[in-house]
Amino acid sequence: MKAASLLKFAMFGAGTVVFGWKKPIIGAVIITDRCNLSCRHCAVNNITTVIYPHRQIKSDMKRLYDQGVRILFFFGGEPFLWQDAGRTLRDLTAEAKEMGFLIVNVVTNGTFPIDLPSADMVMVSLDGGREKHNEIRGETYDIILSNIKGAASPNICLYMALNKINKEEIGNVCRVAADEPNVKTVSFNLHTPYPGTEDLALSQAEKAGCLGEIERMMDSGVPVLNLRSAFPYIVRNDFPRPCHQCAIIEDGRQYVCGRCIEIPGLCESCGYMFAAEYSLVFQGKLPVVLDMLRTYSKYI
Repeated sequence: MKAASLLKFAMFGAGTVVFGWKKPIIGAVIITDRCNLSCRHCAVNNITTVIYPHRQIKSDMKRLYDQGVRILFFFGGEPFLWQDAGRTLRDLTAEAKEMGFLIVNVVTNGTFPIDLPSADMVMVSLDGGREKHNEIRGETYDIILSNIKGAASPNICLYMALNKINKEEIGNVCRVAADEPNVKTVSFNLHTPYPGTEDLALSQAEKAGCLGEIERMMDSGVPVLNLRSAFPYIVRNDFPRPCHQCAIIEDGRQYVCGRCIEIPGLCESCGYMFAAEYSLVFQGKLPVVLDMLRTYSKYI
């Protein structure tokens, strides 16, 4: 993370702790829910298959920026499917930078060529070695690895969602993170049991086992973006929620933390480890704050 961005983030965090601010600094724009895959753990793809027009997305971006958001994510569906009047995802990332967002990230399934020079980080989903990844996402592993190798910039973060199918696959994903020059880091989430996917949720003991394995990967030198200091809260499931400093917007409708906040009982079963980490930071948990500053300055 650039020094100016890190300082801005640190000052905002201090203000949140001291003054109890609940305004967002991290935001996401969903540009479409259309997706070319039907992953076993996903319940939010192809509900409407609408590709939102550029004017709406630009309005959503400005709304977040005016609220103070400076770290922006583009989500789908699959964001690379987005286009409008000749504009593509590459144009959106450039416009976000021009608007003044300090950090612009994209979350993708990795099945399209990765050429986003304006993005600070491209988060590419990889859910295990070839066999388990393909069991979850279809025959896409080799395509994704090829696109990672051919990426225009070394700004990729592997993005793994841990569930009953792939909980033993952490080492396989970490090996890709360690071996591929275009991969900068790797980030993990636990499965959030959206309706219809409850059978994939991990037990507390399984969560503890997964996080213990991630710690071992950290100790071996794998560039993991998650914050070790937040792991005990995540295993106990006692981190503060929702995270008011995170916002997500889709077609003009804004949510605190995430869209799952409106599904009864789902917030209490949250597996989004970054949401837990941010909520702990903005609660002023000093070990987590220091861990974030150290980790983000190294990998972002």
